[in-house]
This record gives sequence, C-alpha cells and structure tokens, in this order.
Amino acid sequence: MDGMSHRERVLAALNHKEPDRVPIDLGSTWVSTIVESTHESLKEYLGLEGGATESAMFVLQTVRVDERIQKMFDTDIRPVVPGAPVNWERKIEEKGGYDYFEDDWGIGWRMPRKGGFYYDMVKHPLAGADLQEIKSYRGPDISDPGRIAGLAERTRQMHEETDYAIFPEIGGPGMFEGSWFLRGMEQFMVDMINDPESAAALMDKLLEISAGFYGLYLEEIVDYIDIVPMGDDLGGQRGPLMNPDMYRKLIKPRQKELISFVKSKTKAKVFFHICGDATPFLDDLIEIGVDIINPVQVTAANMDTKKLKERWGDRLVFWGGGCDTQRILPFGTEDEVADEVRRRIDDLAPGGGFIFNQVHDIQA
Repeated sequence: MDGMSHRERVLAALNHKEPDRVPIDLGSTWVSTIVESTHESLKEYLGLEGGATESAMFVLQTVRVDERIQKMFDTDIRPVVPGAPVNWERKIEEKGGYDYFEDDWGIGWRMPRKGGFYYDMVKHPLAGADLQEIKSYRGPDISDPGRIAGLAERTRQMHEETDYAIFPEIGGPGMFEGSWFLRGMEQFMVDMINDPESAAALMDKLLEISAGFYGLYLEEIVDYIDIVPMGDDLGGQRGPLMNPDMYRKLIKPRQKELISFVKSKTKAKVFFHICGDATPFLDDLIEIGVDIINPVQVTAANMDTKKLKERWGDRLVFWGGGCDTQRILPFGTEDEVADEVRRRIDDLAPGGGFIFNQVHDIQA
C-alpha cells in the first residue's frame, strides 16, 4: 500500500489493516506529549528557535509539540482542543513556597515554586462529604460557551484542509479516577468496600457530568472525527488497583453506559487511557465497546507487548508502548533505545492495530 495520506494510514491501523508504514503520534493527545522543559531542550538540540509554547495539560506541565518537530518526524495525527471556559479563570497564588490553585471542579493543586516539575493534588472537595452532599455536588459548568467557541470550525478546517488524523481532546472524567480526584484515593477505596452507596452516588454524578460533556462536544464535531477519547487508570505498576470483581460490580456498568451513550452519537473508535497493568480489565473493556488502549505501559506487570498482541491484537488497537519512558528512554544508551523501539514495533505492528508513541508523556 503506497502513497497513503496521514489520515488513511491511521484509519487503516485503527481498522486492523497494515498501512504503508507505522502511524506516528507525538503529542496529539494529553497523554502522549512532552513536558515543557524537555520540549525546550529538544528544540535547542534540533536548532529550532522561537515559536510559541502552548500548554497541553497544565497540572503536568506538558506542552503541544512544536509543528516543526511534528513535520520533521512526519507524524500523522494532530489535536483539536476545546476552548477554555469564560466563566472560570485559573488563579494561582503563593502558599508557603508553593504555587496553588483550585480548578473548576474545586480540586486544589500545588507545585513547589523552586524545583517543581508538576502540580500535585492536595485538596479533594468531597473528602468529608456525606451522601446528600455528594448527590448535590454540581461540578463545572458544562454549558459555559467558551468550551465550544470556534470548536466546530477548527475541527472542520483541520478535516478539510489537512490530511492529518484528528484527535479531539474532549470528554469528561473517568468513573474511578474522577471519583478519587473528588473524594481522595484512600477515602474512595474505603467507600467502595464500606459505603458502596456513596461510591455509587459519586460515580452516577460523574456519569451524568461526563455524558453532558460528550454530548456537548460531539454535537459540534461529530462529522469530522474518527476517534473519541476517554480513560480510567485502573492499573498500577505491579497489578490492578482493585479487585477486578469490585470493578465489575461498581465501575464497569457505568463505563458501559457512558460508552454506549458515546457510540449512540458517533461511529468513531473509542480510545481508552489506562495506565499500569491493564490486563485484568482488557476483556471487560472490549466487551463494553473500547477499541483502542493507551499508553501500553510496557514496564508494568503482565504488559509484555508480544503477549498483548497475541491475546488481544485482533480486538484492540495498541496506541503507545513504542518505547519505555521509565528506564530506557531517559537512562538508556542510543543503541538500547533503538533496540527497544525495534522490538516494540516488531511485536505490535504486524497486521495493523498499532499507533507508535512512547509510553505516556516524556518527562523532565
């Protein structure tokens, strides 16, 4: 297959057909890009001067990859990003040597003013909430007009005037991850065991909010996209973060409802971000409609790329896994990096179903 456009190449891979070459992503998603300090070092190394730096995910201090770098590596995908809300503004204040702000969910974040690399979560707005307070939580203003201002036109223009595949950075929080962001990790884990009614109420609230966000954005851009992102980090470095049976009882039904809602609006493939050991959940995710997993954390338990491809490669697209970013990329030799990339491509690329990207973001 010769002469494929960038979009055709990506669509072939997403449909489990082997394209003319492996499609490449570098920074088209909020979980496949580079932190600002490393991005600036890369620009300097490549002899690139100037160019505005655009934030990707503020709390992680990641940025959009410079278009000159994208073209240098002939990457295949570009992001389209909703606008910022007009009725909320990030206000950073100094608190005891930290930069601190609260987002539009009421979550508090801080980063050391000296030597900090990213923001840590330090305030969970529903940490002490009772059942009624959880049910009455409102969350951010979905209808804020800034969110969709110009979004349809930007997406249409990208679709009609370029041949890139489009990654729309739309949606809402995952059922598990969004819950512990609001409640606190320890408290939400305890809730799932000792107070499942509160856990269910919080996830139902997040389901309502997330469906609202997807409905809002898809109405604007559904004609121009082939991918819809969502995610929930259910895995850790050494295994799942919870008993898979608990996941199936409490979390999976709500994920299924959200994915069904999205798929009732679009034929786009569902991209699902799940860090760590994802293997205990992959059959479940396939069952509820997930098409693509990311970031394929190859250093986590049970995430051997050859075995992943053999067991799930006919049903899942692997987006990521192209190079280990915990050891090989930051600390390995050039030969080790090259060998790692060849191995992952050899494991994941045959027959399509693979988008090359390093594992998650490249950090400082």
